[in-house]
Amino acid sequence: MIELQGICKSFPGVKSLDQVNFSARAGEIHALLGENGAGKSTLIKVLAGAYTPDSGMITFASVPRVWASPRQAQQAGIHVIYQELVLFPDLSVAENIFIGHAPRTRWGLIDRKAMIRKTESALAQLGHRLDPRARVGDLSVADQQMVEIAKALNHDVKLLVLDEPTAVISGKEVVALFERLRRLRDRGVCIIYISHRLEEIFALADRITILKDGKNVRAGSVKEFDRASLVTAMVGRPLADLYPPRPPALPAAPVVLAVCDLQALPRVKRVDLEVRAGEILGLAGMVGSGRTEVAHAIFGSQPRQKGSVTLAGQDVPPASPAESIRRGIGFMTEDRKGEGLLAQLPVYANMTAPDLARYTRLGFLQRPREVALATRDIQRFRIAVPGPTSGVWHLSGGNQQKILLSRWMAIRPKLLILDEPTRGVDVGAKAEIYRLIRALAAEGVAVLMISSELPEIIGLCDRVLVMKEGRVMGALAAETLSEEAIMTLATADAPARGEAA
Repeated sequence: MIELQGICKSFPGVKSLDQVNFSARAGEIHALLGENGAGKSTLIKVLAGAYTPDSGMITFASVPRVWASPRQAQQAGIHVIYQELVLFPDLSVAENIFIGHAPRTRWGLIDRKAMIRKTESALAQLGHRLDPRARVGDLSVADQQMVEIAKALNHDVKLLVLDEPTAVISGKEVVALFERLRRLRDRGVCIIYISHRLEEIFALADRITILKDGKNVRAGSVKEFDRASLVTAMVGRPLADLYPPRPPALPAAPVVLAVCDLQALPRVKRVDLEVRAGEILGLAGMVGSGRTEVAHAIFGSQPRQKGSVTLAGQDVPPASPAESIRRGIGFMTEDRKGEGLLAQLPVYANMTAPDLARYTRLGFLQRPREVALATRDIQRFRIAVPGPTSGVWHLSGGNQQKILLSRWMAIRPKLLILDEPTRGVDVGAKAEIYRLIRALAAEGVAVLMISSELPEIIGLCDRVLVMKEGRVMGALAAETLSEEAIMTLATADAPARGEAA
């Protein structure tokens, strides 16, 4: 379906693609893998007509091509669904799918009945039901993705590219997405799938191509790889080096966070937990189990109806994030773009945001002090950014996460809550973030970590609580951690004996 030979693409000071070869067949799901900066995005933009290669050849449907624009590539049957969906939230599902080419009546007016009928047909091909008249801004992210895919089908798509499609969905939504992608594959559509979640690759892909530093590393059938060989090819070091060593068990440290009989309806019904100084406590469970809501209730960004939260023996008042920060609680949200980063502000302002009083004198912010802190933390956290006055929006997911980590470390926290700390982050950056988290714990910070990636929970946490339907179902010590043990508790009918119900 698509073949790229000897593709080179350079930008000022950077050679993004260096003699890259790539091919994907009709009726297959082809995974394109690599760390951030490996050249994946540049290759996709060359393939889709957004970039013109400096050299090399593109062959699509057996015909040599030189795309003049992304529109020309789209008209040929190539459609890219980026991680940031390109939809109009105030328009309906049907209007989004047919924007720019709506069916017309013989009088030249938009034929809304035909548009709704064709929208229903496109969604039916995906096995998905949506009201064509529904406002897109009111839909879930999973439903919005289906609208994007239906839009592609409406263009007679031959090649569909998905960039990190599961970064903002999980659980049943991921299962549904995979079923629909397999259905498209079986219809002969060529699908290129980009993801940092390696378990998805083995569940979905037929073949794999790996890039590193703008060059081909390895390609082949998914059956030729295992998790260890994938990681080694992508980052150049073994899987065993991904997680920092867990320190030996020490005598019980002081309790930093104590949560008793916490209730934050509708998701959190009853939760007890403790986190000690220097401990990384994992919070696992299926989507909808209440993990994130527990974090918000502790931090005060969600009201709690019942229960107590104490930090170092002192009560933390409900619904008061500012007071939580003042007392020494940091919270890195799972939604770094929607709730974490200050997109229009530079790096230094993102780092100092929680504690501006520290950088204020006589009512005025002292920018040199903010910049000095940012300069120090850029080096400390190994953040790849031109400088403290640079913007944050264009940075890789890993570097954005490091900025948020440095933000909360600046308040010298007693407790750091991390919700999906490596979401949308490549394998190499994950290893760096894991190192930072373990280093923070070694300094005595209590860490409460939520993650949907079980290998991450197992590799990093000292102890794990497993939740289901707003309750803690059981606890697992480091030596008993396994995916099977976690899933057994996550799907149990009743809490394990001795645990909170």
